[in-house]
Amino acid sequence: MIDRRQFIAAVPLLLSGLTARAQSEDEPPAASEPSAQTEPDASLSDVLSRAAQMAPLKAVIVSKAGQQLAARGYHGASPDTSTNIKSASKSIISAMIGIAIGKGLLEGPDQPIAPILKADLPADPDPRLARVTIGHLLSMQSGLDPLSGPNYGRFVASRNWVRFALAQDFVQDPGGSMLYSTASTHLLSAILTRVGKTSTLALARAWFAPINGFRIGAWDRDRQGIYLGGNQMAMTARSLHAFGEVYRRGGRTADGVQVVPENWVQTSFQPRTSSRYSGDGYGYGWFLKRIGGEDVRFAWGYGGQMLYIVPSRGLTVTMTSQADSPSAANGYRDRLHDLLAGIIKAAA
Repeated sequence: MIDRRQFIAAVPLLLSGLTARAQSEDEPPAASEPSAQTEPDASLSDVLSRAAQMAPLKAVIVSKAGQQLAARGYHGASPDTSTNIKSASKSIISAMIGIAIGKGLLEGPDQPIAPILKADLPADPDPRLARVTIGHLLSMQSGLDPLSGPNYGRFVASRNWVRFALAQDFVQDPGGSMLYSTASTHLLSAILTRVGKTSTLALARAWFAPINGFRIGAWDRDRQGIYLGGNQMAMTARSLHAFGEVYRRGGRTADGVQVVPENWVQTSFQPRTSSRYSGDGYGYGWFLKRIGGEDVRFAWGYGGQMLYIVPSRGLTVTMTSQADSPSAANGYRDRLHDLLAGIIKAAA
């Protein structure tokens, strides 16, 4: 039984769960809407001008080999407009896990999570919890019932998100197929908080400090003060782009500071599973797909928050969009992929 004050305190989080759902792999995509058509020899300027036909689009930034080719805002927004990057923040959590491993705070992706989160395990845990590793959380292969899409609301309405996530039933053994779940990356945030002995936000500010232009704005927390791993993070397109440029450079800043271990960047990009709907590969917090004839790694957030890296072309492309409507279920994400294909061709 909760009293009136507890109920009032719970309302913002409950509404967050109902109205700001995580990007979900639990919803099959609908037929794509027509995309802004690109002519065979269209210039980059032409491609980006036609992108204005896409009503949810807020900003696009294009860099090649570290040089900015374009930065454009749409529909009253700009590359400096703060946006909820939603599940694109999962790639940032992945980077932080790699940094923690490099600093010796974590052993590696094969490290079991149960000893770290022992205080929040169920009283009589399923024996399979002892087999879940950090890598399983990164690749969405924990086997636990996923808490995204239709299950996201009850996850963020729970009194303790970490305990709620760990108490879910196993729907398959750890290491099986991809089960997209924001609870997995929230457990990673809790792990970072435990081993780093401070908040995930404080760690991010310290570890990413060498990245010029990178800044995390507002970021939701659970009732225990743990920042929500993998959703509800505010950032500008320029800030997200700065992060992407670090990954394009193998974890280094423009002036050579190694922020993310280079081997972790490569490890993150290795395919470990795939989406059951799109068929796109998935590594450690990054989707993998062939777009415009090139192998692309991308972060993807609900509504169409995209960070693309095209290693073969030296391209980093960031796209932000209105965050209050789906991107997979209505075909908008595929239209963004088409836009990237046009950018790849125009920037050749």
